[in-house]
Amino acid sequence: MLSQCFINELDIYLYMDYDMKVLIERRINMPIGIITDCLCVFIGGIIGTVFGKHMSLDFKEKLNMIFGACAFAISISSIILMKNMPAVILAVVIGSIIGILMHFGDLVTKLGMGMKSIIFKFMKEKESDISDEEFDSTLLTIILLFCAGGTGIYGAMVSGMSGDHTILIAKAILDIFTAMIFACLLGPVVSFIAIPQFILYIILFICGGLIVPYTTPVMIDDFKAVGGIILLAIGFRMLRLKDFPTGDMIPALIIAMPVSYIWTNFIVPLL
Repeated sequence: MLSQCFINELDIYLYMDYDMKVLIERRINMPIGIITDCLCVFIGGIIGTVFGKHMSLDFKEKLNMIFGACAFAISISSIILMKNMPAVILAVVIGSIIGILMHFGDLVTKLGMGMKSIIFKFMKEKESDISDEEFDSTLLTIILLFCAGGTGIYGAMVSGMSGDHTILIAKAILDIFTAMIFACLLGPVVSFIAIPQFILYIILFICGGLIVPYTTPVMIDDFKAVGGIILLAIGFRMLRLKDFPTGDMIPALIIAMPVSYIWTNFIVPLL
C-alpha cells in the first residue's frame, strides 16, 4: 500500500508541467555556488597576503595562462547546450551592439569605482609598496573581474534559474588563486572584495529565480550558450590573445531568452 502511494506520487511528478516542477525545485535551491565563490575570494586574499612574497613572477604568469585555458573549457561546456544557433548568434550580436552604443563597459567600470569606495570604508589605508595610482588601477581591475565579470553574472543567474552551481564553483577554483596572486600585490584589501561580490551575486540569484516560471528548458539552454560565448571572449582576454569588449557584451545575456522565445515560437514555424 505504501509503495503504491509512492508510485502514484512519482507519476504525478513525472507528468507535472515544467512550471510546477520549477516551483517545487526552487524551494530547495540555495546559493551554494555564490557562497563557495565568495569564500574562495576571501580565503585566497588571506593566503596571498601571508605567503605572497614566496611566489615568483614566472609562477604567477604561467598560472594566469592556465586560468585562460580553464575559461575556454567552461565556455565550451555551456555553448554545446544551445538549441537554436541562429537565435544565440543573433542575441550575442544585437546585445553587443546595444552594449557598445550604450557604453555598457563604461557603466561596469563606474560600478567598480563605486565598489572601490565601499571597500575603502572597511580598509582605510592600503598595505602595499606600489604607487597610489597603480594600486587604485589594479584594485579596480580585480573588482571588475570578481564582481562584474561575465562569468559571475552569468553563473549567478544560472544558479538562481536552474540550481546549477557548477559554473560558480568552477569560477571559485580560479578565483581563490587569482585572489591569492593579487593579494601578493595589494594586501588584505583583496579579501574585502567578497562583500560587494556576495551582495551583487545574491541580487542576480534572486532575479534568476523570479524569471524561471516564465522560461522553458530551450530558453535556458540558449541563455547558457550566450553566456558561454562571453566566457570564451573572457578566456581570450585572460590569455592576452584578443581584447574583446566583454563588458559591452553583457546585454546579450539580457536579451538571450526573449530572442530564443521569439525564434522558437514565431520564426521556426515559418521555416
